[in-house]
Amino acid sequence: MRSLTYTELIRTNRNFRNLLGGQVVAELGAWFNFIAVLGLIRTISGASALAAGTFFICRILPFAFASPFAGTFVDRFSRRTVMIAADLARVGIALAFLLVTSPENLWIAYAATVMLSLFGAFFEGAKNATTPNLTGKEGLLAGTALIFSTRFLLMAIGSALGGWAASIFGYQAAFVINAMSFLVSAYLIWMIPEEATRDDETAKRMSDKENRSSFLTEMREGIHYAFRNHFALTILMMNVIWAIGGGAVNIIFERGGGVYFAGLEARDPDRAVAMLWTASGIGLAAGMLIAHRTSLYLDLRNRHSTFIWVTLVLHGILFAIAGLMPTLLLFSVFVFLSRLLIGVEYAIQETLFQRSLPDQIRGRISTIDRGAELTMFGISSYVAAAMMYLISPMTLTIISGIISALAGIVWFLRHTDSDFKPDEQGASGTNPA
Repeated sequence: MRSLTYTELIRTNRNFRNLLGGQVVAELGAWFNFIAVLGLIRTISGASALAAGTFFICRILPFAFASPFAGTFVDRFSRRTVMIAADLARVGIALAFLLVTSPENLWIAYAATVMLSLFGAFFEGAKNATTPNLTGKEGLLAGTALIFSTRFLLMAIGSALGGWAASIFGYQAAFVINAMSFLVSAYLIWMIPEEATRDDETAKRMSDKENRSSFLTEMREGIHYAFRNHFALTILMMNVIWAIGGGAVNIIFERGGGVYFAGLEARDPDRAVAMLWTASGIGLAAGMLIAHRTSLYLDLRNRHSTFIWVTLVLHGILFAIAGLMPTLLLFSVFVFLSRLLIGVEYAIQETLFQRSLPDQIRGRISTIDRGAELTMFGISSYVAAAMMYLISPMTLTIISGIISALAGIVWFLRHTDSDFKPDEQGASGTNPA
């Protein structure tokens, strides 16, 4: 099976263009919101590390806890309707941040963050389950890479623009931009036909309501599959272990950029934090964009497993080295290199994973995996915030990189290259049994 190039997929697939366009607009607004809320909390709380940690908990854990329910929900109901409803609900929530003006109403920022996270879980579950249906098998690698590369590129652009806008126009402008971005996203999703979001077999199964299992039964089926399927369990284990180290990234960038390097080099805190997120986003986006050519090379030589574990280990080592750098610029360079490697790896890993999942259960498995990862990510973020009273952000960076690299060891122990054999038409197949 020949994989479509990025240009071919975008030029020939209007439905995917609309989905991608909706994500681009919403993600750009979300990063304006992220930098603005982080700066607002830093200003109001007097740069409290625990206040920042609480924000990350509110941003991550509700998404994680809602994910199993969201996954089952989007496998049972209209994925298109779920995405539109989630976008419209987030318009009003995004504007609630305008009410945060003092420490007494800081709780509004936390509550609004929780609500954005909850609705985001349903949107992401529906989007991830829909993407393979819109792209088809031949466009899945290109579609996956584009979905995630644009997300990470917008991390870079949105962080940079968000930091600039916050310092020039104030935080309120970012909140309004975020709200408007959800409106545009909802319109673009509305333009995608309902029938394009599912395959025929799943649509037929949904229509047979009399013989359909209950909500809880289907949720249990998803959990059972995630823990009994060898490939799905490997992905779950690997992502959870990565998140133990990766969860510290939020605090590392906030403390390292906004406090440590901002004080050491007399930089604006918002712009220093944005610089790190920009380096991370550009690295991830660039890695995603070269994944297509990398995958062709791996197909020819059947080296998917070796590539995945080696890349995971190297990305962690490079991130740990960043903790030894004396300047923000050098720190950013190693962050970029680390994220470049993980970007390539993730696009290939995620494509293999999505190809292995049946459409009728894809929403559940994707959200269970993402929920478990984010649960650990959120816990790790809060622990990292507490550790800032004991160690420096640079020491935390070294620890984070070493732990993240262990995800590659998990993959090495559970998979070999023989598990990923090209099919008779030349595409990568999986053997998840």
